[in-house]
Amino acid sequence: MSDSTPAGSAPALRRLLELLAAGAPAEDFAEVSTDERRAGAPPAVLAEVDHATRLALRVHRTLGQHRRREAELTALFDTAGDLAASRDLDAVLEAIVRRARLLLGTDTAYLTLPDEEAGDTYMRITDGSVSALFQTLRLSLGDGLGGLVAQTARPYATPDYRTDARFHHTGTIDAGVLDEGLVGILGVPLLLGSRDGGKVIGVLFAADRSPRPFSPDEVALLCSLAAHAAIAIDTARALADTRAALAELNTANAVIREHSAAMQRAEEAHDRLTDLVLRGGEVPAVAAAVASLLGGAISVHDLDGRPLAGPAAAGEWLTGAVADSRTSGRAVRRTGRWVCAVLAGQETLGSLVLHGRAELDDPDRRLFERAAVVTALLLLLRRSVAEAENRVRGELLSDLLTAPERDPAGLVMRGRRLGVDLMRPHVVLVAACADRGRLAGAAVRHLFGGRGVSAEHGDTVVLLLPADPSGDGPGAAARAAADRLARLTGLPVTVGAGGPAAGPAAVASAHAEAQRCLRALRVLGREGDGSAAAELGFLGVLLGDGHDVDGFVEAALGPLVEYDARRGTELVRTLRAYFDCGGSLTRAKDRLHVHVNTVVQRLDRVQALLGRDWNSPERALELQLALRLHLLSGAAPED
Repeated sequence: MSDSTPAGSAPALRRLLELLAAGAPAEDFAEVSTDERRAGAPPAVLAEVDHATRLALRVHRTLGQHRRREAELTALFDTAGDLAASRDLDAVLEAIVRRARLLLGTDTAYLTLPDEEAGDTYMRITDGSVSALFQTLRLSLGDGLGGLVAQTARPYATPDYRTDARFHHTGTIDAGVLDEGLVGILGVPLLLGSRDGGKVIGVLFAADRSPRPFSPDEVALLCSLAAHAAIAIDTARALADTRAALAELNTANAVIREHSAAMQRAEEAHDRLTDLVLRGGEVPAVAAAVASLLGGAISVHDLDGRPLAGPAAAGEWLTGAVADSRTSGRAVRRTGRWVCAVLAGQETLGSLVLHGRAELDDPDRRLFERAAVVTALLLLLRRSVAEAENRVRGELLSDLLTAPERDPAGLVMRGRRLGVDLMRPHVVLVAACADRGRLAGAAVRHLFGGRGVSAEHGDTVVLLLPADPSGDGPGAAARAAADRLARLTGLPVTVGAGGPAAGPAAVASAHAEAQRCLRALRVLGREGDGSAAAELGFLGVLLGDGHDVDGFVEAALGPLVEYDARRGTELVRTLRAYFDCGGSLTRAKDRLHVHVNTVVQRLDRVQALLGRDWNSPERALELQLALRLHLLSGAAPED
């Protein structure tokens, strides 16, 4: 007892505690204060006892609520146990309805389910009902309290059903309710799924034969029981469907075992291939594993039909076969080989070709198709790694093009750490199209599997490629890039080339040359084409950093110079005279002191060596410039 507790109140307080411990009814607590008053306790003691009595009653109510909640949870656990242990739907539903009646202390409880064929609902389970009319009652959809619950998927309670205007009353329903004598009714939905998107498959009710308001706790309890009932019904339906399916499958048991073995083989093969990919296996290793599983040679091709592993099988037939495989979603047979498109969603990554197997049974065909899925996984992993590496290398390329003179040694060191040796010759390509974002992604895919680097720079995309000493030069690389990038983007792509160049400063200069070449292609109306400056004739001489005059002259007049040297003819001199005389054969023959037929014969030979368009305006301009440069170089004598 504390210092603030009035003297003499201790026995009363002890008595209140004993009543709490014994679980005495609430009426016994009031007797404590009454006995103190009879005993003539002082006002301070009476006030303290009254306050303690109120606190004790509050604790008594709280304990009662806890006991009631414990009983409710026990009932829910028991219901869950019934649901797990029993396969008899009626037994489970009867237990749920009975527990609903006992826990809520109502006169009756019942459950209705819809009849899909009849288009109404019917009484499935009742507990505490005494009316045969009520037990056989059928309700049209949307009628009564149950109809409102089913329509809204929400619980509804009424203290007096007969006078409640929220529900659509019908003579049949009212007669059944009256015959049962029900007044206060609570209905909750049997809901599968969430309240907003779920499906109501029935209604659970608790009802009294006298007016009764239902508390929120009682509504929540009945909703929990209804959730168990919904699960029981859904489980029973699933079991029924399963039994029906098993009955059908039993007639084909042998086929199932055969297919099961095939599927197991396919899954084991899939696991083997997937493990190979996840352990870092490359495309050739996957192709070899598939070949060993199917007993034939396997080749893997990229989107353009280029072989990534195995024997090459490119051709128009492969393109058509990949398209058919993508459309059907299955492997297809073409020219004695099997082809399966390698897909990632709607994107075609390449193809898988099986050689040496004229026929494939269904299990092996599925295995082949699974191999295409695993190959897609491998290619996606490789592409993701390549894209990540290209982003880092692209930063190096951007710095190189922005300020090559700032720290050339540092740029070279960074490049070597990233696997790019800037001191080796490289070709620089500058590409442009109407959608730079799409072009940037296509550039990464174009370089996939190679040692090139790409980066967005201004309104263009720049590609840095190691120069191929045995290749056809920058112009060929530009045309190949323009063609592939156009197919990857679905848009015309124009590509200018510069280089080869080695070292940061030279690479930057090659980039500037490639940019000028790109502008020249656009000015010439050659959108969607690729070229190097050296291939643009006299424009190339003007655009190129090296101003390769000899190369230009050789490209324009080389066949004529060689022919004159070998045959002792004067085709170069004749062509210069023809142009100097304004294209006049008569004036040209006077200058050359030959017959006009000789001039005609020589010009025919020029056409045979240079092509039919030698006298077109653009080509004629190039030839005249080349003739003048040839004369200025001293390689040709003055007339």
